[in-house]
Amino acid sequence: GTKPAQKQPAKTTNRQLAMAHYSDISELDEILSMPVKSSLPTRWERKQRERSKRDGCRFIPNRSQVNKNLMALDRENCENRNPENQKFNSIVAQTLLKSGGESKILSYRNKAPKPSEAHHSKLRVLYAANRETVRVRKQFRHINSTPERILDAPDLVDDYYINVLSWSSRNMLAVGLGPCIYLWDASTGSINMLCETEDDEDIITSIKFMNDGNFLAVGTTTKDVQIWDVNQAKQVRSMKGHSARVGSLAWNNHILSSGSRDSTIFNHDVRVANHRIHTYRGHQQEICGLTWSPDGTQLASGGNDNMCNIWDLTSSSAVHTFHHSAAVKALAWCPTQRSLLATGAGTADRHIRFFNTTGGRMVNSVDTDSQVCSIQWNHNGKELVSAHGFSKNQLSVWNYPNMTKIADLTGHTSRVLHTAQSPDGTMVCSAAADETLRFWKVFEAARKKRMSEMHATSKRSIMRSIR
Repeated sequence: GTKPAQKQPAKTTNRQLAMAHYSDISELDEILSMPVKSSLPTRWERKQRERSKRDGCRFIPNRSQVNKNLMALDRENCENRNPENQKFNSIVAQTLLKSGGESKILSYRNKAPKPSEAHHSKLRVLYAANRETVRVRKQFRHINSTPERILDAPDLVDDYYINVLSWSSRNMLAVGLGPCIYLWDASTGSINMLCETEDDEDIITSIKFMNDGNFLAVGTTTKDVQIWDVNQAKQVRSMKGHSARVGSLAWNNHILSSGSRDSTIFNHDVRVANHRIHTYRGHQQEICGLTWSPDGTQLASGGNDNMCNIWDLTSSSAVHTFHHSAAVKALAWCPTQRSLLATGAGTADRHIRFFNTTGGRMVNSVDTDSQVCSIQWNHNGKELVSAHGFSKNQLSVWNYPNMTKIADLTGHTSRVLHTAQSPDGTMVCSAAADETLRFWKVFEAARKKRMSEMHATSKRSIMRSIR
């Protein structure tokens, strides 16, 4: 009574159907390798359709929304003007186009209007500060970099705090070499020994010619201050009072000032028996520089306490005190400007400074990058030469007041400790720790006055005497 089972039809796969339609396998592979086409547009096709709808370009994306009437602003021959915008266009034209209807908004023909007086431009201030208003004409003069003469100076003591070189008004150069003093006559070239201390340990620590050039003041390690007659080569006086060596001397007519390691300065009147007439106390360490002003009213002193003091003839305390960063040895008064003092200090300072000793203020300074040992002005006060130590051991010539360097004179192999100037002001002698003296032609000779100037000067003096 059971029904017989019916036979299920066999299931066919896609692969079998494909094999039924294509018998050749190679044709099937060719069909499978063909690219499939999609009905969706690609990305670049969609962007192209969007651009075409905008009716514009990349500079004006949508031209349909642009008010073309503004392009014809205030044009008389424009036929497509909208009457509703006429009032607006006239206002815009009067505001932007002040020069008339033919003007353009972006016009490069007309200059920009001047700013108001209250306007302040920061850029203008910046560029105006860096602009040179006056063109400076550089003038250079030739300075021979080779010394005119070189002399040996054996036993020259390498000591920053002593002063053992002086050139007299009679063209005689004195130099202290250990316990001896030698004189070199610049006119004849002869060399003579003036004196020698009894003890080799008693070295010469300072020398200075009197203004007339006939007498030489000498300071020693044994605390004495001596006066020597150069013409007769004999000692005429010895003055005691210091408790340590005398490292600096300065003349003011018949007044001799001596500075010592005991930090005191004595004024000696060499005409009288009781020679010490005044004492200056203000330094804390050794005095290593002394010089009187040309008019003889002020004394400048430099010490190892990094101070430069200014004294009057009878003052008990310093009138002014100028602080430095190292020992002050180089001191030089300007010969033409009253109360102008140039100072130079040691390795930790390295500056040349200029002070007004009347007002007590610094007026200028320059970094020399080396130890300053000595300074010499020329006769007209427009140039100066400075002697230096490490690292070049050079003499530098400067133009004053702008302090531009004119030349560097090299040749010494050790620091230049002392300098002295010839009576005519053209030659500078340098004494260095390499035990040599070198003579440099640094400055120009002073110009002689013309006959017309001399005649005018004499005429004015005659008129004054008549009055």
